[in-house]
Amino acid sequence: MDDLVQWLGEQLDGEAADAQDCVTSNGRWRAMGESVLSDDNAEVVTMCDLSDAAHIARHDPARVLREIDAKRQVLAMAQARIEEAASPDFMVNGPAKVALVVLEPVLKSLATVYADRPGYREEWRP
Repeated sequence: MDDLVQWLGEQLDGEAADAQDCVTSNGRWRAMGESVLSDDNAEVVTMCDLSDAAHIARHDPARVLREIDAKRQVLAMAQARIEEAASPDFMVNGPAKVALVVLEPVLKSLATVYADRPGYREEWRP
């Protein structure tokens, strides 16, 4: 499972870099007709379908970065349990192993979002 946690972290790093490249000091994105605008009315995307504009606005970089942070918290929890599972103390490794049984399907579900990317393993499919 350590490979899955590492691979997911790498996917999140790439997404965070992409989102960070789009972050402006101009605030949230919003749909305005066929365009997506930042809070200072700078055009982010122009001439797209109305439903595409709404979708793009809902996934502005600040929101994407918050989602990445939430996923990183899940990965940090899993990594801590992986390390605890290696402890020689049963009072530490026993509960950690139980927690990993619960976390594994969650991690696999998170990984399916990136199933089309290099490095994804079919064994990770839930």
